[in-house]
Amino acid sequence: MIISNTHRFIFTAIPKTGTHSVRRALREHLAADDMEQVALFVDRRLPFEDLAKLQHGHLTLRQIRPHLGDHAFASFFKFAFVRNPYDRFVSYCAFMTRNGGEFTTNPLAAMKHILFRLKPEHHILFRPQHEFIADDNGALLTDYIGRVEDMQAGYDGVCEHLGLPSRPLERVNWSRRGDFRQYYDAELREGVRDFYRYDFELLGYPL
Repeated sequence: MIISNTHRFIFTAIPKTGTHSVRRALREHLAADDMEQVALFVDRRLPFEDLAKLQHGHLTLRQIRPHLGDHAFASFFKFAFVRNPYDRFVSYCAFMTRNGGEFTTNPLAAMKHILFRLKPEHHILFRPQHEFIADDNGALLTDYIGRVEDMQAGYDGVCEHLGLPSRPLERVNWSRRGDFRQYYDAELREGVRDFYRYDFELLGYPL
């Protein structure tokens, strides 16, 4: 998460949505009193003890809202990027098995093992995207949502709204894979659809 008091924005870093590309670009505009929490590539913490102790930078808007207060929270331009849940799950599985090579050897088996047997529901990278940007009732707290599928255009739009110069996003922490559809059979597709169903509905991705 990045909170800019200077430019009055909150960037919510949803896992596996190209967040480090956006972070790197946004840092060029941050001032000394702006804040960031991140634990990959660099280690920075927000000045809130309960959040700073977390070992990641993927904070939710619900978590940060009480620390800012409702009035201040409402005054920030809040944005995030989202990704097709089917594609995001492929990315998650490839990332989590990168050391053992299970995904490279047999991606379908690796993905089914993670979804149906391991079921890492509390792992921050596995959690549904809506949990980072919606309130307790499932209503969006963001002012803008960009899509990984058209990330540069989304970032350009954010910069235009904030009055900041844009630039081409770098590819940071990305991996090369084929189209996500090639990694699925009917059983796996149904399982991912069921677990991330509200993401599909809220974010407008086809089931």
